[in-house]
Amino acid sequence: MGMIKRKYRLKGHESFILRHGWLTKGIQAVEKDSGVFSKNSGTDTLGVGTNMAKAIRYWMRTAGITKDVPQKGVQLTELGQAIAKYDPYIEDVFTLWILHCNIVSNFEQATVWNLFFNKMDLTSAFDREEMFAMENRLILEATGEESVSERSLRDDCTAVLAMYSGKDDPGNDPEDKNISPFEELRLITQTGKNKFVKARPMMNKLDPLVILFLLIDKLNEKGSMQIDDTTDGNNMPGKLLNLNRIMVNDFLDDLQAKKYIIANRTAGLDIIYPDRCKELDQVKILEKYYERGITS
Repeated sequence: MGMIKRKYRLKGHESFILRHGWLTKGIQAVEKDSGVFSKNSGTDTLGVGTNMAKAIRYWMRTAGITKDVPQKGVQLTELGQAIAKYDPYIEDVFTLWILHCNIVSNFEQATVWNLFFNKMDLTSAFDREEMFAMENRLILEATGEESVSERSLRDDCTAVLAMYSGKDDPGNDPEDKNISPFEELRLITQTGKNKFVKARPMMNKLDPLVILFLLIDKLNEKGSMQIDDTTDGNNMPGKLLNLNRIMVNDFLDDLQAKKYIIANRTAGLDIIYPDRCKELDQVKILEKYYERGITS
């Protein structure tokens, strides 16, 4: 009896990293017509080639903005609707953080992204070969597969680096200045000719509500969480946002000061509980953030 195979996906993006303007284009098209991707893959409406249209569809779904509804085509999720309403041009870095969290926590659709942020412990610089070897090992461990397509895995590794460090977009056309907006998050920096390093984000660019966005479902469902889990757990802030323990704890203190959570560090408990966040879910967190911006 072998291990149960886990669904994974390589190269869903047709070699195109998520670029500036794509999600806006996609959101507007889907709002107008839920069948946009069924006619000619959406190339006519979006004004791009077939592979690019497929990539836009893939990234929207992977980022949690759209869902495929049988017989109805592609529709915006609640989260997609909130972004369409408050930040349709994706100009707020908060929106980028949320999209980043959704993409990299999505093992089934963005497997290499998920493993890179959750499992690759890269306190030191690494090169492409080291990244490839590490991802290859992790993906076989995670899925129970004997082997995966080397070419697709290499393409995905290149895409991760291109998307976050802005270097060597695999689908790059020298005429096209369209790099990925995710470079702004500064989660990967290039240190040498072929050396990269996972970087800590700039704290002033990261709103505490992004941390709450990652905790909210688990926290409300379980009623409490170990602080260790928020730093070391899969798809948790420590991992997905490249934060160390001190940074995570600073954010938890901030969320406690704003009465979203209660952090209990007495007698070595180190547990957080829901406070006002009981009334919230991921979509409401977005609305709360955007509405605060409108009123201020």
